[in-house]
Amino acid sequence: MEFLAKETDVAVVGAGHAGCEAALAAARMGHTVVLLTMNLNSIAAMSCNPNIGGTGKGHLVREIDALGGEMGKNIDKTFIQSRMLNTSKGPAVHSLRAQADKWDYHAAMKSALEDQDRLHLIQDEVITFSFEDDALCGVVCKSGAVYKAKKVILATGTYLRGRIFMGEVNYSGGPDGMQPANALTDRIEALGIPTLRMKTGTPARVHRDSIDYTHLEEQKGDAEIHPFSFLNFQKDYSDKEQISCHLTYTTPATHDIIRENIHRSAMALGDIEGKGPRYCPSIEDKVVRFADRDRHQVFLEPEGMHTKEIYVQGVSSSLPLEVQIRLYREIEGLSHCEFMRPAYAIEYDAIDATKLHRSLEVMDVPNLYMAGQINGSSGYEEAAAQGLMAGINASLGIEGKEPLILGRDQAYIGVLIDDLVTKGTREPYRMMTARAEYRLTLRQDNADLRLTEIGREIGLVDDARYALFQERKDAIERERERLLGIQINPTEENCRILATLGSAELKNAISLLHLMQRPELNYENLAVFDPHRPTLSKDVITEVETEIRYKGYIEKQQAQIQKSRKMENKHLSKDLDYMAIRGLRNEAKEKLSSIRPDSVGQAGRISGVSPADINVLLIYLEQQRRERESGLDDA
Repeated sequence: MEFLAKETDVAVVGAGHAGCEAALAAARMGHTVVLLTMNLNSIAAMSCNPNIGGTGKGHLVREIDALGGEMGKNIDKTFIQSRMLNTSKGPAVHSLRAQADKWDYHAAMKSALEDQDRLHLIQDEVITFSFEDDALCGVVCKSGAVYKAKKVILATGTYLRGRIFMGEVNYSGGPDGMQPANALTDRIEALGIPTLRMKTGTPARVHRDSIDYTHLEEQKGDAEIHPFSFLNFQKDYSDKEQISCHLTYTTPATHDIIRENIHRSAMALGDIEGKGPRYCPSIEDKVVRFADRDRHQVFLEPEGMHTKEIYVQGVSSSLPLEVQIRLYREIEGLSHCEFMRPAYAIEYDAIDATKLHRSLEVMDVPNLYMAGQINGSSGYEEAAAQGLMAGINASLGIEGKEPLILGRDQAYIGVLIDDLVTKGTREPYRMMTARAEYRLTLRQDNADLRLTEIGREIGLVDDARYALFQERKDAIERERERLLGIQINPTEENCRILATLGSAELKNAISLLHLMQRPELNYENLAVFDPHRPTLSKDVITEVETEIRYKGYIEKQQAQIQKSRKMENKHLSKDLDYMAIRGLRNEAKEKLSSIRPDSVGQAGRISGVSPADINVLLIYLEQQRRERESGLDDA
């Protein structure tokens, strides 16, 4: 029997990485929040890989932190190894990645939720929605409890009608041994929201003591640790204990076992409807797709300081358990490995994200927001970014304010959400640096300079964080001005010094700032010309140096951004009748009518809308503008 359990401003359904960020953001912005999860033990669960960050994903974590989110702070508390990736490449693709103690990560996030004012954490399963006068006004749980809410955020992860696959064996189940949520999909579809099936998977966990590390390549953490959270940039991590990972490889024997049994994989059997993630394929997919390769990399990653479970990255599988054990034991170093948890594929329901506004609110169901893997994304970081934005926009909606929409030129978060709602996806979407056309200006090191002012304006950045931000920003600006004011004259001695640094002699006097733009020179080796330079933190130096050395490229990208903003600033009415616009192709009419873009810029990114269609649309908008102005003149 239903009963009113609580009235709240925001009800968040699901306490994975999206739900946690959504709930914390809304509560920190001053609203009451109920966070509902089927199991309190699954809060911020790392059901798949035990790490945060990586290429593209590390940018998202820094942006979440810059806006006032929790993920960066949480991994800084609980990491067991830290590495900066892609350091041999340019700064645009440098990406931080940290191995987490998955149990500590869960516990620390649960504590953050429990300690947050105005946030109520409750274990129960949401099975349907509550309506008043045809307007969404809350959720109903299996227990009969009704939570009345002004806004509802669904962050259900991979739980909706979850199904586990291991060869011929398949059964209803959620990730990591949890229960699935089988009731809510029907209620979502009843609201007119299209759903689709998606698939992902995870490798086995093996006992550490059953691994022979003798001939494996050790992967240590960085000697110099870079934190994710800007709040921790000045923290000393020199005494932090790190655990090594190890690199190994599959063998031809591994591949032979897979080929002999490929017909027994869940995909081959036809039991799985959904399409798996392209950039994280199962081992059987890799063996089939890259038939000419006789080995694939395998990373052995500890799952925590107080467990002997080892995550075997690179060997996810939907093959039967007995086949899994055989193929794993043909991997170098794993000949006697003992399984603690098997590999499996999981299929689950997601929605067609093109039915969302860029605020993540459902177009045809006001007050309902979607965040995380329910929108077709994969990964903890992508989920957390969406959860943060859903929590922010639900809060702004309650306050009667316009939603926060981050542009593709402002943040990777903007790229992520725009891709999902504009293009949609039929396979789990993974963030990569290649997806961001303005990645040189969207570096992980400057996320605070791009976004912290925005976080402050909406009420997520507190006084302490803002003071640290201002201090860092001022230090960067002061050092840039100081370097600009130091003149290096073309004396014989100065030219001699430059020659020792492999640089050409000077013809005219030049500032130290402009001298640093020479590719062979940098902040460190120019210290000889700068004996009185102040003591600065490494992050400030890195930021100053990057902006100086890449100034020309950055200015070129800024010009591209200004050009694209003209299209983004040409707003489109949600009531625009595309079917009535002569000259638009039928496919463009259908796509534009379905997705209802906010701007001409967004319209141009819709698959099926051509540049010719955009020209027709621009002409139509100009005609409409002239007609309006003519009408005003006649009046």
